[in-house]
Amino acid sequence: MTILRQKVDLLSHHYPPQNLYKLLKKNLISKEYADYQFIQKSKIPTMHFQQSLPRLPIPKLELTCERYLAAQRPLLINEAYNKTEYNVNQFKNNVGRQLQNMLKNYDRQNKYTSYISEFWFDSYLRDRKPIPINYNPMLVLHKDERPEYNDQLIRCANLVISSLRFYKSLTAGILEPEVFHLNPKNSDTEAFRTFCSKLPPSLSWYGAYLYKSYPLDMSQYPNLFNTTRIPETDKDRLFSNFQGKHITVQHKGHFYAFRVLSDENDILPPDQIFTRLKYILEDDVPKCEFPIGVLTTMERNKWATIRHDLADNGNKHSLKLIDSALFNVCLDSEDIGEDPYLVTRNFLHGDGENRWFDKSFSLQLSKDGHAAVNFEHSWGDGVAVLRYVQDIFKDSRENSFVHPYTKPYDDNISNITRLDMHLNDKLKNDIIEAREEYKRFYKSLDIDYLIFNRIGKNVCKKQAVSPDAIMQLGFQVGYYKMTGKFVPSYESCSTAAFKHGRTEAVRPCTSATKAFTLAITSKNKPSTSELKIMISDCSRIHSQLTREAAMGQGFDRHLFALKKFSEKNNMLSNIFDDPDYANLNHIILSTSTLNSPAIFAGGFGPVVKDGLGVAYAIKDDELGVLVTSYPRTRTVPISSIHYGAHLKSSLICFKWIR
Repeated sequence: MTILRQKVDLLSHHYPPQNLYKLLKKNLISKEYADYQFIQKSKIPTMHFQQSLPRLPIPKLELTCERYLAAQRPLLINEAYNKTEYNVNQFKNNVGRQLQNMLKNYDRQNKYTSYISEFWFDSYLRDRKPIPINYNPMLVLHKDERPEYNDQLIRCANLVISSLRFYKSLTAGILEPEVFHLNPKNSDTEAFRTFCSKLPPSLSWYGAYLYKSYPLDMSQYPNLFNTTRIPETDKDRLFSNFQGKHITVQHKGHFYAFRVLSDENDILPPDQIFTRLKYILEDDVPKCEFPIGVLTTMERNKWATIRHDLADNGNKHSLKLIDSALFNVCLDSEDIGEDPYLVTRNFLHGDGENRWFDKSFSLQLSKDGHAAVNFEHSWGDGVAVLRYVQDIFKDSRENSFVHPYTKPYDDNISNITRLDMHLNDKLKNDIIEAREEYKRFYKSLDIDYLIFNRIGKNVCKKQAVSPDAIMQLGFQVGYYKMTGKFVPSYESCSTAAFKHGRTEAVRPCTSATKAFTLAITSKNKPSTSELKIMISDCSRIHSQLTREAAMGQGFDRHLFALKKFSEKNNMLSNIFDDPDYANLNHIILSTSTLNSPAIFAGGFGPVVKDGLGVAYAIKDDELGVLVTSYPRTRTVPISSIHYGAHLKSSLICFKWIR
């Protein structure tokens, strides 16, 4: 059996589902074995569509310039806009053409990837800001509807096992490929799966397209596991060791490591994983006085220097265990209750002592059974993490391998390693300073949340307007009512429909949203029918911008890549040297949405010190918004609470769209 399983692992990377099904049919591996080891057994190989995915298009320079000007129009007075328009025309007819040719040539030479991928990785890894709050988002899972399964130990064990089942299916190539179905009734079917699985990889995307389905890029998925961001001076690096068979667990600021996979790469039995987690939770060691996790909250150059000192002081092996772990688990010692404010604070930032923000993702659990995922952002985007979160949430409830009556395994605790760090006085002082600095940082963050139950998808559909457009319009009206200003705004949009796509920006502050905002806040409001026409106009334009972004036809990533070539070749540019270009990219309203039945809440920090981070969810009959800000850094204090109040009044203004 051992040799056979190794053979399965080797062959599965080439012909995984077919190979597995043949082995099952021939009774060479048991159904019970496969049912425990794999969360999914897809007919279509996980990476089946990768080879034939379309490449991210480079937009036409003329269209990018038009879209850029359209985004600047509502933000600039006439004199400034005329200057920007002149600069854009000069750019389009001169240096822009040269840069466009350079970008096209680069793209032709790198057909295995997208034109934005390298630049996007580089921008994340070169940024020196601390990554918690600034970059790491969090997703909080709903609690289990069975109260007894929300016990911290039971829930953690089940989520760990589901994560390992997800990992095994991914590495075996039998995790269901991510596909966007335009009409799920016609394409999310066995017929679709059978048809696509029989096509060669070079034609598979075209086969899916016949069903009006769009496979998504899955190149980020392997970096979910065994991956860590390593701080280095000037530019960090991503470290991956795909041979790792252990996880790390943090409790009371201490690190532990233990194997979860056997030498044959099998997931260990549930009672063994349960028992090892139980041992860690019951370890009576005092709370760690100098927890090294808080060092991952530091400015990246500082952390890089300290990490080298930490390694040189006899901790190289311990750091290697952390870096190469499949993933990290944070077991907290506090109850946080049901208040979304406290839940958000705990999982978005915490005090840093029981966290390792550099890990690709950490599975976090409070003492009272709340669970969340906090993930490092350079390696990938929300699409991959959301898929992982949804799958483990569903699996941990439908296939609970650990129960309230699970008995501990008679385990030898030598299988668990507590990583006791060797710290000299300098390193201890570094930890103390990092802890105090981080405390000042997260204490400066303001958080507010809003649940609005008068508007949702159903109401918007009845009025033939986009729910997302209504949310974005509400954000614009709310900010204007609070400040009397229109500001650079950003909505993240995935370009995963293309090979190695990342994200594109939707610019939701448009001339249409500005006109509506001014109209609805004026003393002499237009009639309801006129306002409805204006809302429809806002919805139509926003939907068009979203479609363009999803199809790789936004302007932000294109200009970003052209700017990189201008810097590389020391070329002066009429656009990039214009202060209004820098202003457009000083994002005051940074917004993002991830809707899922698995998600209780999601959040992230503001992009800039005087900005707002706005995470939102649109349900059938309600809206949820989580707002973050740094009010103390502003000349005029504007907090998340202030914005939340104005946003609520703005959404109330839309009640007549019913």
